[in-house]
Amino acid sequence: MTLALTVLGITAPVFLLAAIGWGWVRLGLSYDTVFVTRLAMTLAVPALILTALAETTLDPAAVARMALAALTAYGIALALWAVACAAVGAERRTWVAPLAFGNTGNVGLPLALFAFGAEGLALAVVVFACSAIIQFTLGLWIVAGGGSPLRALREPMVAATLLGALMLWQGWRLPAVAANALGLVGQMAIPLMLITLGVAVARLRVKAMGMVTALAAAKLAAGAALGAGTALAFGLEGAAAGVLTLQLAMPVAVTSYLLAEKYGADAQPVAGLVVASTLLSIVALPALLSALV
Repeated sequence: MTLALTVLGITAPVFLLAAIGWGWVRLGLSYDTVFVTRLAMTLAVPALILTALAETTLDPAAVARMALAALTAYGIALALWAVACAAVGAERRTWVAPLAFGNTGNVGLPLALFAFGAEGLALAVVVFACSAIIQFTLGLWIVAGGGSPLRALREPMVAATLLGALMLWQGWRLPAVAANALGLVGQMAIPLMLITLGVAVARLRVKAMGMVTALAAAKLAAGAALGAGTALAFGLEGAAAGVLTLQLAMPVAVTSYLLAEKYGADAQPVAGLVVASTLLSIVALPALLSALV
């Protein structure tokens, strides 16, 4: 009973905030997703990443090992899903990126914070940053069917990651005024992302959920197994192993749907993956957390 209450306390705030966004739309209230998403991805999330990396007390060597493990895990995920799509004749542009990458921002960051505290959040930010870099370079190249992966350098999240990593490596600290201001801006990120997730799910319209539900379940299970296996291979323990496993098991992000829509991939099944994996995660993530915490 104590473990169940602990897991409920970790997961409930995440899904309650998403439910606020879902209910907001169902009540017919307006929500400017474009503005809020731009605010979050341009200001709040970069501020969160920068302060988490620059102000962390984690050993830089531990952060580097976490980053290497995360990059390895996402590289393996991309390769495995690309092979799987080729084997069954599925379109690579539509399926590979959504199945390889998860919602490490909207869902992963708050869950890591609630489950593993400030240390967990800092480690989750490392995984989130690695995921964002690969998704907006190699992942974007796959979805777009070509183009330059260097477009990721224009993303504020990538710039914040690189600057934060440099500060961590050099042992630099932000001035107190800047740290406090960026800290306040960064605190907007998690509630904004969760509420926007609920709004986005409420607005999605999907059909033929049978196949995508099976794929969503496979994505969650494969991600958890890959995260746990990579953590073991890199000798990660405690919060580091738990965070990597948790982040790799995240449901499909709404970002995957938006990228598919923007670059002409088949966005409808991706929308189905977002909805199915998010709904499955309501059951799957508490079960996973009960094994990790």
